[in-house]
Amino acid sequence: MFAYILRRLLLMIPTLFGIMVLNFVVIQFAPGGPIEQIIAEIQGTAVGATARIGGSGAGDTSGGSSSSSSVGSDSAYRGAQGLDPAFIKELEVQFGFDKPAYERFFLMMKNYLMFDFGSSYFRDETVVNLVIEKLPVSISIGLWTTLLVYLISIPLGIAKAVRDGTKFDIWTSSLVIVGNAIPSFLFAVALIVLFAGGSYLDWFPLRGLTSDNWEQLSAFGKITDYLWHIALPVTALVIGGFAALTQLTKNSFLDQISQQYVLTARAKGLSERRVLYGHVFRNAMLIVIAGFPSAFIGILFTGSLLIEVIFSLDGLGLLGFEAAINRDYPVIFATVYVFALLGLVMNLVGDLTYTLVDPRIDFEAREA
Repeated sequence: MFAYILRRLLLMIPTLFGIMVLNFVVIQFAPGGPIEQIIAEIQGTAVGATARIGGSGAGDTSGGSSSSSSVGSDSAYRGAQGLDPAFIKELEVQFGFDKPAYERFFLMMKNYLMFDFGSSYFRDETVVNLVIEKLPVSISIGLWTTLLVYLISIPLGIAKAVRDGTKFDIWTSSLVIVGNAIPSFLFAVALIVLFAGGSYLDWFPLRGLTSDNWEQLSAFGKITDYLWHIALPVTALVIGGFAALTQLTKNSFLDQISQQYVLTARAKGLSERRVLYGHVFRNAMLIVIAGFPSAFIGILFTGSLLIEVIFSLDGLGLLGFEAAINRDYPVIFATVYVFALLGLVMNLVGDLTYTLVDPRIDFEAREA
């Protein structure tokens, strides 16, 4: 198993490099850039998600790791007429665009290998500090949502498989259809209208992860306040995300129940519970576990963007969206690098989980 893990870790290096190359190339052909963004803000024509005067942010990018990690290609800047060419040249130097594209890329990768992600172009903070600042919100939403989705979907999917065709299966299928058809952000809006001071009840807050007086609360009060704030966002994501996993679990169990080894186990006189959880469960859960890494990453970094906007939660999803709109390249590429690395690690964790669910699986023997 150690040799398999080592091979997978070594394979992550070219995979991660390829991901960064592709994203870098795409950026070269994307219109606009941080310099055009600053020019638009100076001339009052900026339409970014969070338009702000970028003078101070641009000044902070001169020299150091932040300029070396910059990417993009802005050889001609639309809307720059009337501005001093020397000023444009100074911006190019500050952002690092005076260097060739290949040099910027390899300098960026060199810094990223040491987890030096530079500073944001439009915020007076390093990228690492920004990510650390936003991480608690996304971690809270992602972990609780993933945990609840699996705690609900797996038992429900097993129950539907065992009771296939019964009234229970039919009625729960209607819930699955609704959950699959309506996106999470619509559930979020409905929850606000019903329970957060919309048109009916005013039970839950609408802003932030904690209350303003959180530091003055007792330990129990802090826990209660935290759960009170995340209740609606997590509920919206769970309602919108449990349907697919429930159906996957049901179909996986139905497929295994019809296998010959199940008939043999029943013929030997084993109880239905022993057959279901002693034999079927291990095999049926493999396909469910296979989707865990992608589900967790999706919920943690991408699936909660609209939820963060609706509930005014300042997390990684909102940070990445604002960075893309504002062409904040250090934030964009640092998050791509970290998310891709985390995704590769989670895929390895998913493979290792296979061996915990079913010790008969041997990846080294399969690759031999």
